[in-house]
Amino acid sequence: MSNDQLGIRSIKDEVSPDEWRARLDLAACYRLVALWDMTDMIANHISVRVPGTDNQFLINAYGLLYEEITASSLVKIDLDGNIVWKPDFDYGVNRAGFVIHSAIHRHRHDADCVIHTHTPVGMAVSAMECGFLPMTQTAMRFSKIAYHDFRGVVVDLKEQEELVKNLGDADLMVLRNHGLLVCGPSVPEAFSNIYRAELACKAQVLAMAANTKVILPPQDVIEHTNHLYKPTTRRPFGKLEWPALMRKLDRTDSSWRE
Repeated sequence: MSNDQLGIRSIKDEVSPDEWRARLDLAACYRLVALWDMTDMIANHISVRVPGTDNQFLINAYGLLYEEITASSLVKIDLDGNIVWKPDFDYGVNRAGFVIHSAIHRHRHDADCVIHTHTPVGMAVSAMECGFLPMTQTAMRFSKIAYHDFRGVVVDLKEQEELVKNLGDADLMVLRNHGLLVCGPSVPEAFSNIYRAELACKAQVLAMAANTKVILPPQDVIEHTNHLYKPTTRRPFGKLEWPALMRKLDRTDSSWRE
């Protein structure tokens, strides 16, 4: 859906070039998550810190599908939940999205982008006692897996402290009986994290559904593989493929750029 259909004017000339770039990246990320079927209708969130600020981030308006998100439709809020700017429509921000994402943006200054999903495979692994297993090369790229026990829908600010403590410095957290959460220093890197985390969960669910013994590599092999995947060893996650992913979106629908 275009901004014209949503009744949203373009704000490209009303924000800084850095914020517009962040809006473009975030809108593209929403569309890509939709393209790879990682959505839960209007639920879940992807957020990015507003460049040049410590206390503001961009997030989706609660009521739009991911496939409808555009650069100008994103809502700007602060870490206390106050709306700094939003389009002239009735949609606001989901409480659970604010509670989870504001906590991470406040305490993880290295995490400019946060992505949370409720996919079938992610939810399945979140309910497994064994958790997220290093059973594939894709899974081994994550050196540390954090876990946060289910306390109900995350709408209470009191849960923020425990959530941040459990996340620590990990880039992937399994929200028990809930789903997955990843973060990254940029939108491309965070998207790469969620894509690979979801792919690893899919492989794990398929393997365990085969009702046969799963073989895990030796710990030293897992650690060596993780070392080879580290951004400091070869290249940052996600950045090389990001322009190609945006071209992929543009080939079918470039309205995310509005």
